[in-house]
Amino acid sequence: MDSTTADDERERALDRAHEIASAFLKSLPARPVGARASFDELVAALGGRLPESGDEPARVVDALAKAVEPGLIASAGPRYFGFVIGGGVPAALAADWLTATWDQNAALNAASPAAAAVEAVAAEWVKELLGLPNGAGVGFVTGCQMANFSGLLAGRHAVLARAGWDVEKQGLQGAPEVHVLIGEEAHATILSALRLLGLGEARAIRVAADAQGRMIPEALEAALAPLRGPILVAAQAGNVSTGAFDPLDEISAMAHAKGAWLHIDGAFGLWAATDPARRALLRGANQADSWATDAHKWLNVPYDSGIVIVQEPSHLSAAITKSAAYLIRSEAAARDNHDFTPESSRRARGFAIWAAIRSLGRSGIGSMVSRCCDLAVRMADRLREGGVIILNDVVLNQVLVRFTPARGGDADAFTRAVVARIQGEGVMWASGTKRHGADALRISVSNWSTTEADIDRSAEAILAAIRSEDRA
Repeated sequence: MDSTTADDERERALDRAHEIASAFLKSLPARPVGARASFDELVAALGGRLPESGDEPARVVDALAKAVEPGLIASAGPRYFGFVIGGGVPAALAADWLTATWDQNAALNAASPAAAAVEAVAAEWVKELLGLPNGAGVGFVTGCQMANFSGLLAGRHAVLARAGWDVEKQGLQGAPEVHVLIGEEAHATILSALRLLGLGEARAIRVAADAQGRMIPEALEAALAPLRGPILVAAQAGNVSTGAFDPLDEISAMAHAKGAWLHIDGAFGLWAATDPARRALLRGANQADSWATDAHKWLNVPYDSGIVIVQEPSHLSAAITKSAAYLIRSEAAARDNHDFTPESSRRARGFAIWAAIRSLGRSGIGSMVSRCCDLAVRMADRLREGGVIILNDVVLNQVLVRFTPARGGDADAFTRAVVARIQGEGVMWASGTKRHGADALRISVSNWSTTEADIDRSAEAILAAIRSEDRA
């Protein structure tokens, strides 16, 4: 194939991809939110025998789009309320398209000065937005799973180094025991991080939480009292079910009084710092040693985009920095991104983050967070007026609800049936969950494009599903 033919085929493929992408985005306000095909149906549409020869790129793009269309979830749209998933603000989405086109390896300044520079600037902006220390180190990872891992990895390094143990060189065998304390309702990614770190999920000390999932300070104090040696404490800013915040000021004081490393899992809750009306929920958060959050949640940039922040950057770089003869180190003033993340070769996530912040500004991000929280309150009010039980204090963007049949009966089974009907009808989508052993529906309002009309339409769809199940 000559270069002219290759250029023409690439242009046709990109033009077709743009047409399909634009049509999908325009369809979001009206399209059913859930999938309309099963996994097996999608595999059948995509599968078949391994192709012996290739196909023209634009035809491949068409074939892919046609095959997967029924299985696409409208999670970028205004009535998707599942799993605390945001959308993509226009500037971030466009920057993400360019990120794929530029195809920069973001590991080293030598590999892409542009990727290094944009992440250096985005890091400073993120710290300022979240009210975190100016000197902290920032890494752009896949999501809050890797952000939690990275923050706790830096903590593992720091507390063992204080005990005279070089864990990077000597490993964990023979090391002083690291005590880990987590809230009773710590997110699953904290547990996964402990497994990956070799610290063990089952060895973590669970600290009691109150009815909203907040760690109880007196319980933490009692758990810390007998401990000696290296200690990691993981607190939470934004419970995944209720949106509640641990009392971070009290936890910080207690942890540091014992010489412990304090990590905060703030996948979506850290963004409350941008909203003056809710900033107080994070009182004391800036005293932690590390933080984890997601830009693909409340900053509304496309997947994948997590952020780890460590107060003393040397602890993070000591735990993860790679060295080899061929890895060209930058001058002191430049940034090598692989000093801040466990990954080397990766996409340049900073472009989309920079674009989102530049397009919204501090006030725009704060307004987006505030609007989502106000819409969550509106949803709770509409459902409560319809007789739905609201299980949580709606302090942020999470609404946790439970349904009871009008004629009595099994509320768990009824709740599951209503959830299934809601998801199947496709007006909106939210995820079922368990709360203290009882079935519930979790509604997360995180999308920049959601309006009051979307909330009202979704609330009515929920109430209609309840009425339908009552008649069934």
